[in-house]
Amino acid sequence: MSAAALTLHQLRYDQRIFWRNPAAVFFTVIFPVIFLFLFAGLFGNGEIEELGVDVATYYVPGIITLAVVSATLVSLTMNLVIGRETGRLKRFRGTPMPTWAFIAGRIGNSIVVSLLMVLLVTALGAIFFGVEVPTTTLPALLVTLIVGAISFSALGFALSAAIPSEDAAPAITNATVLPLYFISGVFIPESEIPDGVLRFADLFPIRHFFEAFFAAFDPTTTGVGLALGDLAVVAAWGAIGLALAARYFRWTPKRD
Repeated sequence: MSAAALTLHQLRYDQRIFWRNPAAVFFTVIFPVIFLFLFAGLFGNGEIEELGVDVATYYVPGIITLAVVSATLVSLTMNLVIGRETGRLKRFRGTPMPTWAFIAGRIGNSIVVSLLMVLLVTALGAIFFGVEVPTTTLPALLVTLIVGAISFSALGFALSAAIPSEDAAPAITNATVLPLYFISGVFIPESEIPDGVLRFADLFPIRHFFEAFFAAFDPTTTGVGLALGDLAVVAAWGAIGLALAARYFRWTPKRD
């Protein structure tokens, strides 16, 4: 079987597993949609004067950021820890399936779900809140999605190595990302966040990922809308995650 066929086979398997898991579908697909309607409805659709955009236009890229991170780092971390501690990853290592096919399937599944969420959140924002669909900056949006999905997937593999048990996975994963959502401007408009907090958030990839998406949706953006500086930071974090995963990722339970 060719490399492409192996990857596609694993991707189909991971897609079936994802859509048959109600909890994964709720927290990855439904939960961000709830947040979109909650924030856009709660804060209205007035203009954020400091940024020159209305509330919904600000929150659509914010919720997309949340959705992509949930589909990649959060979902991958918890699933990998559960698979490791229940022995599924160990059993996989005993099959003829190459390791790279397993990894490609998991990352491919994350990219597919992330793309679906970009389409869904953008469509809902346009239909219910009049958010302009970023047609001129669409290539920049797709590049941002791919760079972010791959980078946060690598971080998911790395973070899973630091979690000792499946019971600890949700707590540690959420404790890692939730504070970053708040200080990065995903949940709270950045105009309401102190400069010192934003500078601290700039040390982490979620802030830059959101900024790259926001540049694509911002109607005042000129040119192609590609935030190369922000994407470079996201990619650098992805490279760090890849290096840590290559060194510390485990296929066997921690108790072994």
